[in-house]
Amino acid sequence: MISTASATRIATWLQEATQAIIFTGAGMSTESGIPDFRSPDGIWSKFRTVYYDEFMANADARQEYWRQKSISHSEFAQAVPNAGHQVIARWQHEQTIRAVITQNIDGLHQLAGNQDPLELHGTARQILCQDCGARYAAEPLVAEFLRTDVVPSCAACTDGRLKHATISFGQSLAGDVLERAVSWCQEADLLLAIGSSLVVSPAADLPALTKQQGGRLVIINRDPTPLDGLADEVVHESIGETLLAIAASHARKIFSALRPR
Repeated sequence: MISTASATRIATWLQEATQAIIFTGAGMSTESGIPDFRSPDGIWSKFRTVYYDEFMANADARQEYWRQKSISHSEFAQAVPNAGHQVIARWQHEQTIRAVITQNIDGLHQLAGNQDPLELHGTARQILCQDCGARYAAEPLVAEFLRTDVVPSCAACTDGRLKHATISFGQSLAGDVLERAVSWCQEADLLLAIGSSLVVSPAADLPALTKQQGGRLVIINRDPTPLDGLADEVVHESIGETLLAIAASHARKIFSALRPR
């Protein structure tokens, strides 16, 4: 469990910050029952990689992609936001934080109530036509594939190649999304990096930008990360319990500040 001193220190920084950013990775969602994709039970241990260029060029690759995605879809389709997601959503509602940047594709920040989180790697809750840009809800198309074993095609342009609206291996991050993330991190006076191993670039390089511009960096993750030595505070504990403790300390500070003297 996070120490009282550490929770109080982070809560104080949250209270002082005017441009706080939350940056989340796969560990944010493990307490919702979604395995980290690098874990022994994660998706990387179960399937071969279908690279983006292969998907675009080869019908058999698209069949394999849809087979894999339809199986893994169930891992997050029934998941619900955990205590950590709820704390972050409340902080945004209260304007304690400016925004959320996430490496996750599960949509749990939105379900918790966060407004417009910046999804670096896209979302698995939507399907995107790679040819015309049309978007569809993922659930009906996944169900259709599971029923027919036929890769669905785009209704808007007839034969467009449909893929989850996520960043695949070999596919570049959307330039506008990455540009906005860089700007937010450079402007942040406090960044909480939560549940990220901070090893996958360019996303993992973002928290360091806050430090480079004079802001504070807090890392909350189960395991050590390459940026631990750069951080102002490091917590290797349960994310949900840690965020609840910080939130409780922060609430006490707000109450104390508002109490008549």
